Amino acid sequence: MLFLRSLVFQIVYYANLFFWMVLWLPALPLHRRVTLELGRQWGRTSLWWLEKICGVKHEFRGLENIRSGAVIVACKHQSVWDTFVLPLLFPDFSYILKRELVFIPFFGWYLLSAEQIAIDRSKGGKLLPQLVRKTKEIFAQGRQLFIFPEGTRRPAGAPAAYKFGVAQIYKDTGAPVIPAALNSGLFWARRAFIIRPGTVVLEFLPAIEPGMSQREFFTELQNRMETASDALIAEAVAKDPSLAPIVEANRKLPAKAQPSKG
Repeated sequence: MLFLRSLVFQIVYYANLFFWMVLWLPALPLHRRVTLELGRQWGRTSLWWLEKICGVKHEFRGLENIRSGAVIVACKHQSVWDTFVLPLLFPDFSYILKRELVFIPFFGWYLLSAEQIAIDRSKGGKLLPQLVRKTKEIFAQGRQLFIFPEGTRRPAGAPAAYKFGVAQIYKDTGAPVIPAALNSGLFWARRAFIIRPGTVVLEFLPAIEPGMSQREFFTELQNRMETASDALIAEAVAKDPSLAPIVEANRKLPAKAQPSKG
């Protein structure tokens, strides 16, 4: 049954995305906020189909910690779920995303129209000055920056693999950072076909204000995000013990953290 429900959802998920991209084509030349609204429509309908077909519900916590204006939202990244849900909660945002995505027909056009920040991840730390400059530009417009500090999706419960770039952006922009924890990978894991029923929780934590050193900030961010995400994972496992072997296997994966500095 899980296989069949997952298969049906995967078909509906991509058909839904294609539907919205075709419907929104006339709006491509318009202001980025119009394109951002397309992303929200896709996100809302994807959440609806996910619950109806696969039994995956969602819960948002800590909404009182969300701010408008120039702010960095640093979120755990375990699933594709994260990418289409965050935009539902912020008015005018930009992702840091891998450059390859902008070359995808239709999808890449919308990323460019929405003025997202595409980077070549192979350049590593050499990109930081460019990222800081682009971040300052979007902050001058009162927009929010979404960043996944580990750079890519990590399995739920896997050892932390944070990259130090987020600390550099924090220091050089002087913006507050809202950490966000989640447990999405328990139900829709990276590169996984099977989607399990349950409740995905996304929790926004109190902001880390400007003024800390890079090292202090980097440690504080990891501690907050890992502690909160581990608590959400433990909460889900307590409700559904069948998830425990998945978490235990993930905890044995190697960490790929970038050494801190500064």
